[in-house]
Amino acid sequence: MKFIKSVLLGAALLGAVGVAAAQEQFIPILSYRVGPYAAGGSGFFGGAIDYFNLINANGGINGVKISWEECETEYNASRGVECYERLKTKNGGASLIEPLSTGIAYGILDRVGTDKIPMTTLGYGRSDAANGKVFPYVFPLITSYWNQAAAMIKYLGDKSGGLDKLKGKKIVHLYHDSAFGKEPLPVLEAQAKQYGFELIKIPVAHPGNEQQSQWLQIRQANPDFVILWGWGVMNAVAIQSAQRNGFPREKMLGVWWAGSEEDTIPAGDAAKGYTTMTFNTPGNYPVLDEIRKKVYDAGKGNLSDKNRIGSVYHMRGVTAAILWTEAIRKAQEKYGKGKVMTGEQVRWGLENLNVDAARQKALGAADMFPPVKTSCDDHEGSGAVKVQQWNGSKWVAVTPQWVVGDKALTRKLLEESSAKYAAEKKITPACL
Repeated sequence: MKFIKSVLLGAALLGAVGVAAAQEQFIPILSYRVGPYAAGGSGFFGGAIDYFNLINANGGINGVKISWEECETEYNASRGVECYERLKTKNGGASLIEPLSTGIAYGILDRVGTDKIPMTTLGYGRSDAANGKVFPYVFPLITSYWNQAAAMIKYLGDKSGGLDKLKGKKIVHLYHDSAFGKEPLPVLEAQAKQYGFELIKIPVAHPGNEQQSQWLQIRQANPDFVILWGWGVMNAVAIQSAQRNGFPREKMLGVWWAGSEEDTIPAGDAAKGYTTMTFNTPGNYPVLDEIRKKVYDAGKGNLSDKNRIGSVYHMRGVTAAILWTEAIRKAQEKYGKGKVMTGEQVRWGLENLNVDAARQKALGAADMFPPVKTSCDDHEGSGAVKVQQWNGSKWVAVTPQWVVGDKALTRKLLEESSAKYAAEKKITPACL
């Protein structure tokens, strides 16, 4: 239960500040360490801050240290916008922003371009923002919801003996009734038509601790698979409800925000056999050992429970911070090593990332996440995922290689959607 108890660390850390100086790179932290989604927020932002402390312990990015300041959003869109406005001009100006919330990301989407502050939406947010010609300051890094949905269908097709075998099957999309939960629908609906399966859409109201009527619908429909597009407490409730209703967890496939230890440990034995998508390979890595040694042994660790180091949310935060710091490092190559980069310069770095297998190995993170190579046309940089399964005590990757779904379909949808957005906002698509 240490994973669960440790999310309470946040009360003591709200408003925590990394000491700012003129020669430090400032990154605001729009965190949420309280409320129904505290497990995700504390783990992710804890991982990011742990990596910042590691970078600083190693001398910074070519000598430039990282500073930060937290603002508690409680995963609330209006609070998130307030936090963004409060922090964006502090300490010389924000280098980048990462809300870890679809609602907050939508709330500041039009502001970041005006403010010239790049926003990353690591594995969430608007999937069409991968088109940098329309969204020059938005980076849905690694894998978008659309590419995740396409990979889900590919995996379920492979599991059924081929995509053609999905014809006539029933797939339930059990989703958080929010922009987050609705984001994959264009892909799922298109692939339902393409492969002939029936898509049954069942929303769950926030925060998701009441699902009796939804599981009655699922029991009546008797689907072949349930896609669990959940977040926070909704996930453990869904897993336990599946057990009570006799639905095999092996036939459930969760979004990556439904695939952490905080989702499975509270569900107990009901979670065994449950599978989810992920863009991090479970396991230990040299970079995590370095964080234990140089950060936690030095008393600078951000999590109160060291057992959370290397957990899903923590590793995801470390991954995000690796990509941010690599973007700053890339920007320095163009604009001056050892200098503090502006938001515009970091934007260029994010658009020219190339964190390949060799660079991952050098960072102590070989195969921890898929190689990421961005461009103006592709602010996502990958689109690859893995599937992991809970064995009762830990997550284990069940797809040894990275899985990529129908990227031709997702690119088509991306082009159509971003063109519509550009027309509405009177944007002339172009590379900066």
